[in-house]
Amino acid sequence: MTQPNPQLLANIRIVLARTSHPGNIGAAARAMKTMGLTDLVLVDPAVFPNSQADAMASGAVDVLAGARVYPTLAEALADTRLALGVSARRRDIVAEVLTPPEASARLLGEAQAGPVALVFGNETSGLSNEELSLCQGLVTIPANPEYSSLNLAAAVQVLCYEIRQAWLGRASWPQPGFESATGEEIENLYTHLETALAELEFLNPGSPGKLMLKLRRLFSRTRLAKEEVNILRGILTAAQVAKRAAGTVPRNG
Repeated sequence: MTQPNPQLLANIRIVLARTSHPGNIGAAARAMKTMGLTDLVLVDPAVFPNSQADAMASGAVDVLAGARVYPTLAEALADTRLALGVSARRRDIVAEVLTPPEASARLLGEAQAGPVALVFGNETSGLSNEELSLCQGLVTIPANPEYSSLNLAAAVQVLCYEIRQAWLGRASWPQPGFESATGEEIENLYTHLETALAELEFLNPGSPGKLMLKLRRLFSRTRLAKEEVNILRGILTAAQVAKRAAGTVPRNG
């Protein structure tokens, strides 16, 4: 029988955003290692490195030692093909809501082609709408509705367990039918889109928030391929060129 590919687990990134307590980072590292995951990324942690994190990691200090720290979530997800945010609450900002088994299958399928990520928010406030807007889907753990708040490390353990069970359950996964755009490419599209819509006087550059969030939700309903992002940006560039040629936007604007 063909064994599961260990590279799939290596390509699954656990991202902890704005973690308040270093002990939770260590406990999350331990939860990861017990399930065979090792790629830990921290975004703007309050305290790290820290002896409390080392103590809570127990035998997983190697996962902590290999952790990468980024100032922003966008940078942490720049090279990923798929990012799923973990939240106890359903949000309008993300179109697709997945169960842990569904998320595990999606992540393992996409991990065949490159890095993917599970994103966990701050212990108290969870993921902000801004942070969720950087994800292509939402994962919710079906906990007790009367008390659904899981400890950060416990949530990491649940998702890592589901990933491992899915990984052990089959040796191969369907290949994605297209080359997905990376997080960086999608964010560059949104930046270009906002700039172009402002130049075309379709949005108010002073308050682009609501419209851009709606557009993010629109595009999150489908996985954007690299080629599709290039096409969309080509259309935006053509529109900008036409507007400038009409003399209504300065060429250096």
